[in-house]
Amino acid sequence: MTGMMRVPRSRGAFCGLLLILLGAWGGLIPFVGPHFHYAYTPDTSWTYTSGRLLLEVLPGAGAVLGGLIVLASRNRPTAMFGAWLAALSGAWFAVGGVLSMLWTSNGLSAAGTPVGGTAARVAEQVGFFTGLGVVIAFLAALALGRFAVVGVREARIAAREQEVREQEVAAEETAAVPATVTTPATVTRPTSVTTPATVSTPATAKAPATVSTPAAAKTPATVATPARADVSPEAAAADDAVTADEAGVPEGNSSGADADAPSKVKVTS
Repeated sequence: MTGMMRVPRSRGAFCGLLLILLGAWGGLIPFVGPHFHYAYTPDTSWTYTSGRLLLEVLPGAGAVLGGLIVLASRNRPTAMFGAWLAALSGAWFAVGGVLSMLWTSNGLSAAGTPVGGTAARVAEQVGFFTGLGVVIAFLAALALGRFAVVGVREARIAAREQEVREQEVAAEETAAVPATVTTPATVTRPTSVTTPATVSTPATAKAPATVSTPAAAKTPATVATPARADVSPEAAAADDAVTADEAGVPEGNSSGADADAPSKVKVTS
């Protein structure tokens, strides 16, 4: 609906320009017309009267203002207001001189009387009031008709703007969805799982270090039987005594062993 209220400036360019020119003519001609012997009484240039103010200056200013609005506005209601203002100004140009007879004391028009011959008077009446007002009202009505109708171009522009607006709204809604969903940000499961860090089974398992069975087993070192076959009886007795001391055998037993050792050696020799 907002797009329908917009109109291109070219829609009222022609009518607006003509309304400005005609309004300026109607407001200035009573002051400059006497230079060309084209005037109402008083037929002197730049002479101010209340009749000229009410019947020519004010409606001329209204037509100029209405034409400017029609020319420059891009809003349909505003442009139509300018056209209505120009139409009322033109109507006042046409009938203002006749209606002014109602408030004058002598029953004559407040604009004065035209000067010159018959042809000049007809031209002055048409150019100052009646004809000027009719043309201004016609142009204003033409502008009103142009602004009252929605053209094909305006409809296309409005449809395009509506489509662009819908796309922007859809894009904003789509962009707002990831911003509100914070599920990936709150999931910290990988960070809190510390199972690999707390498992220290390889570090605490010291079974190989505590098992000292090979170190305590000194069987090869204490067994010296093969060595006795190659040594003298005295050396063998000394070795047996050392072995008995290391094994914790009492000295009595060791001496008995020493007593038996020589006899056994002697028998084998």
